[in-house]
Amino acid sequence: MENFISKVKLYDFDAKEGLNRGATRLKELIWYLVKVFFFLSALPYPSSLKVWVLKLFGAKIGTGVVIKPRVNIHFPWKLDIGNHVWIGEEVFLLNFELLTIGNNVCISQRSFLCGGNHDFRNPSMPYRNGPITLKDGCWVGACCFIGPNVAIGTDTVITVGSVIVANQENNRVITQVPTNQSKTRWK
Repeated sequence: MENFISKVKLYDFDAKEGLNRGATRLKELIWYLVKVFFFLSALPYPSSLKVWVLKLFGAKIGTGVVIKPRVNIHFPWKLDIGNHVWIGEEVFLLNFELLTIGNNVCISQRSFLCGGNHDFRNPSMPYRNGPITLKDGCWVGACCFIGPNVAIGTDTVITVGSVIVANQENNRVITQVPTNQSKTRWK
């Protein structure tokens, strides 16, 4: 029991370090149980059921949304999805902050939208979180990474395997594959 209490204290400590979970512990616990059963499962539950469940937990979702199996959504209460959105298999939405997905957006398989990070320049590694916005008509190719504080412009395509850590303009085709660059960590 003492070990459990120390973990609860760590949970409170996280909030002080820049992570606003946005829900009670009970709501978050219930969400994780529901997520394991309906979202992380390979069973092809209907998208309409998944959308209904997400709305129960506070997500704002439009019509015609398709959510494939094994999609990991961290905080549904910080999720805003427009109309006619397609979210592919094994997409991970780590939305520590608001994740806004516009209308007619496609997020392809195994893409990772990561709204949370740590400040590696500080030895205490505090959170460095930010919102992500995918504007109307954009397409995120398979196996992409999109970091915090990023907006992808209207009708922009992010090609397969790209790593995006800065805002992208409208009506572009973006390929940003990482290079083998290195620099000193501590200044």
